[in-house]
Amino acid sequence: MTAIVFLLALACLKTYVSSQEYLVPQNIDVDEILKNDRLTRNYLDCVLGKGKCTPEGEELKKDIPEALQNGCAKCNEKHKEGVRKVIHHLIENKPNWWQELESKFDPQGEYKKKYDELLKKEGLAN
Repeated sequence: MTAIVFLLALACLKTYVSSQEYLVPQNIDVDEILKNDRLTRNYLDCVLGKGKCTPEGEELKKDIPEALQNGCAKCNEKHKEGVRKVIHHLIENKPNWWQELESKFDPQGEYKKKYDELLKKEGLAN
């Protein structure tokens, strides 16, 4: 599940520049997006297939399957820090939104099991 949130953060953070790594645009501020429920919800609706997407959101939807499989191997440290913020925000403040992501991207709980230790390390395990 952590990889799902990695990808959610990437929707807010990234443009895809190469097959090796994602690049964080200078003008994207994850903290500001997370402070605004409407913006956060727009990104969620995009990746859930329920709404319009920004270019970053479109790229995110395309990248989700690979990132779930490889633990977001193309993420750099800045991405990972943004992901931690998003993980904590959703689980602690928007658990219903988190559940929507789980239902869409991990209906059998495969990735939840795979990333359980990481969630525990972050203090977010159920």
